[in-house]
Amino acid sequence: MLKLNRLCVWVLSLAGLLTAPSCQGGERTKLDTSTVKQLDIPRFMGKWYEIARYEHRFERGMTYVTAEYTLMSDGKIRVVNRGLKDGKPKEITGKARQPDPVTFPGRLEVSFFLWFYSDYYVLELGTDYQYAVIGSSSDKYLWILSRTPQMAQPVLENILSGLRKRGYDLSRLVYVEQ
Repeated sequence: MLKLNRLCVWVLSLAGLLTAPSCQGGERTKLDTSTVKQLDIPRFMGKWYEIARYEHRFERGMTYVTAEYTLMSDGKIRVVNRGLKDGKPKEITGKARQPDPVTFPGRLEVSFFLWFYSDYYVLELGTDYQYAVIGSSSDKYLWILSRTPQMAQPVLENILSGLRKRGYDLSRLVYVEQ
């Protein structure tokens, strides 16, 4: 019985750690993952260049990364991510969907493997759809995308300022060679 109690305490402690808010500079901050209130899906389609991202295993070490979105006749979105890893071209094709376009237009889901979907939150969009900030329901993923391979420094600084206010840890950003 003692072992079971210890196991329960350990599991609950771990769950608390996994769901705890982000910490920055020693203080706890709640991460703001609110999404855009409007998303014109056809306007969002096309090619995007990755300016910066949180590093993760499936893009680790990649450069010249792009994402291309194409609206399909069934309403789903074809997603093609491309980049270079160790100088060699890499590409993966997936699909995205907008599960609740009326209530949460900025919340999409993306899948690169069977029916396993992940959050894809459009946190911010330039008024002219020239840049996008993408995250998820947690602080695990973050991307800054642009329609062009480089982004004007004042625009990037404005985006970074907004992300800081949302509670994102900017020291985790990896700037992508384009």
